Amino acid sequence: MNKKIVIICLILILVVFGLSFNHNDKKITNIVFHVTLADPNLYKNGIYTNYFTIEGGDYLFKFVPNGDSPKILTITIKGENYMFSENFKLIGTLHKFKESSTVEYFTWDYDGQKVFSIPNQQVINIEINPNGNELGPVSVDIIK
Repeated sequence: MNKKIVIICLILILVVFGLSFNHNDKKITNIVFHVTLADPNLYKNGIYTNYFTIEGGDYLFKFVPNGDSPKILTITIKGENYMFSENFKLIGTLHKFKESSTVEYFTWDYDGQKVFSIPNQQVINIEINPNGNELGPVSVDIIK
């Protein structure tokens, strides 16, 4: 009988620890804007434009580029008494496997000021300019 009680207590302790680790591992992301630019028809006069309402707070740009993405991606955000503009530069990082001298690959990301703050809730206009490369695919997220 005592063995059963000890085993049940151990199982309960393991369950509690397991649930606490799972809870801490959850990463909550609040995506407030998303666009995948892979079609020239999404652009007017070479620029993608959209309007949406955003709350005040700190935000972060996240990108999903590849080697064919625009080399320079200009993003401008305009709102009531607010303006943000940045020329993001595509950077490729070469990775080589230690076991092989011939196997290598690139990962891609945009370099630039990715964090910005909106002072209060407002309607903003986002403009994304691929600087002539309307065929290069890239996804852009704004995360709070």
